[in-house]
Amino acid sequence: MIPAARKSRSTRIVFEDDKVDIWECDLLRGGIRSLVWDCAWRHCLETRNPMAKRSEKKNALGGDDSRPAPRKMVSVPPLPSWLNRDWMWGLLLVLAVFVTYTPVWWAGFIWDDDAFITNNPCIVGPRGLKEIWTTSAADICPLTLTTVWVEHALWGLNPLPYHLVNVLLHAACAVLLWRVLLGLHVPKPGAWLGATLWALHPVQVESVAWITEIKNTQSGLFYLLSILFFMKYLRARDSNPEGEERISSGWNYGLTLLFAALAMASKSSTVILPVVLCLCAWWIEGEWQWRKLARIAPIFLLSVAACALSIWTQGIQLETANDPQWARAWPERLITAGDAVWFYLSKLLWPHPLITIYPRWQIEIEQWISYLPILAVLMVLSVLWLKSGSWSRSCFFAFAYFLMALFPILGFLNVYFFRYSFVSDHLQYLAGMGPLALMGAVLARLADLIIPRRCKLQSALSAGLLLVLGTLSWQRACVYESHETLWMDTLRHNPAAWSAYNNLGSAFLRKKQLDKAIEQFQKALEINPNNAGAHNNLGDALSQKGRIDEAIEQFQKALEINPNFAEAHSNLGNALVQKGLVNEAMIQYEKSLEIDPNYAEAHYNLGVAFVKKGQVNDAIEQFQKALEINPNDAKAHNNLGNALLQNGQVDEAMAQFQEAVEVDPNIAQAHYNLGNILLQKGQVDEAIIEFQKAIGVNSDYAEARNSLGIAFAQQGQIDEAIAQFQQALHLNPNDSSAQNNLAKAEAMIRQQAPQKQ
Repeated sequence: MIPAARKSRSTRIVFEDDKVDIWECDLLRGGIRSLVWDCAWRHCLETRNPMAKRSEKKNALGGDDSRPAPRKMVSVPPLPSWLNRDWMWGLLLVLAVFVTYTPVWWAGFIWDDDAFITNNPCIVGPRGLKEIWTTSAADICPLTLTTVWVEHALWGLNPLPYHLVNVLLHAACAVLLWRVLLGLHVPKPGAWLGATLWALHPVQVESVAWITEIKNTQSGLFYLLSILFFMKYLRARDSNPEGEERISSGWNYGLTLLFAALAMASKSSTVILPVVLCLCAWWIEGEWQWRKLARIAPIFLLSVAACALSIWTQGIQLETANDPQWARAWPERLITAGDAVWFYLSKLLWPHPLITIYPRWQIEIEQWISYLPILAVLMVLSVLWLKSGSWSRSCFFAFAYFLMALFPILGFLNVYFFRYSFVSDHLQYLAGMGPLALMGAVLARLADLIIPRRCKLQSALSAGLLLVLGTLSWQRACVYESHETLWMDTLRHNPAAWSAYNNLGSAFLRKKQLDKAIEQFQKALEINPNNAGAHNNLGDALSQKGRIDEAIEQFQKALEINPNFAEAHSNLGNALVQKGLVNEAMIQYEKSLEIDPNYAEAHYNLGVAFVKKGQVNDAIEQFQKALEINPNDAKAHNNLGNALLQNGQVDEAMAQFQEAVEVDPNIAQAHYNLGNILLQKGQVDEAIIEFQKAIGVNSDYAEARNSLGIAFAQQGQIDEAIAQFQQALHLNPNDSSAQNNLAKAEAMIRQQAPQKQ
């Protein structure tokens, strides 16, 4: 974020003879004039009046103290009163954000939204708020996960409200950024333009259109609130250290601490907040005194705690990934950091192409040229610090803030995402505020200097720039509509993205497009043969194709790479079951549960294996454990119902079948099972409805057609019963039950014929 000189009034003046339009400004505390005032004053006194410079020199030497004759001044027509109202500009900013992100209205869950929301036991159950705040389950964002928990309680797994909340949070961040820039004495036009540039920039799309990145938008909201109240605290403390102002200062400081804690609990990348507050204090007060560090000390302590939490949870993820790529020497980390700084800055200046997963750089520590980017960063920072002048001070503020906000993700510490790429758009959500705010302030000032007194033209140019950015962001948001659109776009720009092939294959696998899925997994393994996840996914696809031996080979390769891969153990067990090796399969399920006791799928699979061995009670126990972890598993409800039915617990089984069809109305077997129980209980009409629903889901369900025929026969609808029996035999000619039922129904028709005569 970049401040400019503090202005005391909004009066505008124009020198008639040279037509230069400037803002009337106060001097900065500490005696430094603003860039805008200096440029305009020199332009007026030197360019338009060549004698002015000589007169100043002459006066300095004790010569003639004459001054240039006063110039005639004319007033500029004031803007309409409604344009001067802050609420109008804030509303316009919010509307611009919502219009830009309209494509997310039709978007779904993508990428790791399943791990963060739809399949997260802390969200869908049985774990909850306790585990979010007392275990590593929340990773680096316990407060954000709490927000998602509340959202799930309100509207379930409908993606639209999640997207709208994310857009709303981003819009609120934009408004707060605008107010923060005003608090840093950026003139109103530049502050609003800078905040809007940040809000509509295409780089932000990844953070807004990807539901999981509510971590960015929520933490950004509290982060900006903390900065805003800290600036209010400084102003209240300096204006009057006693009385009511003192009380107000205390409240503002308390809110600063509160929002700082909320920001760090939302995402640990906001640990840079205390350093940012120091930078803001340096700017506002014109100097920095180390004795004043005490007021930032509590926030530093919060930052240290958040850092420790982040390092701990990231370490757990890296151990799970078991990837040798994490072993990077310090020279590699320095080179990566330098490259990342200029990469992120270039994307702010020219946001094309934007890729979800950028190519992962190959670092050559032997080449001296590799160290030039990090040396350039240090050189630019040093020059801006040593150079006197308001323009260098402003640029130093913006660049220093940019580096601070990027520091946690520059590569000095391992981040799980680095296994895919060293950079990503969502990682510079906060950092982009500095350069884009500077850009907005500079553009607003240049417009005043180059085309003064042409408010309509200035507004048109600003609107044109924002329209271009908004259009680019709108187009980019369309990419995040689905898994397929996201990963196809990624591969179009980065054909070497092995993770994109893997993710696209997973999308095809969910749609049962097995051949396409297998093709994508194979491409991923061609690029990265050591990707255990791709081996596991390929094995899953091959297993569903019936190529069991090939599937087992892939699962075994995945486990060679990562022996602690719980999902691969479970999938290998499934393949062994299909080969009839139930005992060997159970060993794999048990290994999976040793690695992850909360792996619901492994509990479910072990329950199925117990059913095959006739151990019904053990099966019931495993199905119940699976449902404790994931209550929304329709298959587990259905199979638990079957096991209970085998135990003679008819009512309990019926409850499970009803739960299954409520969770997933498209599970045909659950409708069929529920219909059979209703038929046994004499509730024929209700049974008919369930059988029809089962057939509606699967029209080739021969058993359901046979049972529907029985229900029709009990209702006396013999013709309808015969039609269903015939359909059942058409689907399965060897169904002896349907053959017998058809013969009985036809006999009944023959008996009824003489009676009618």
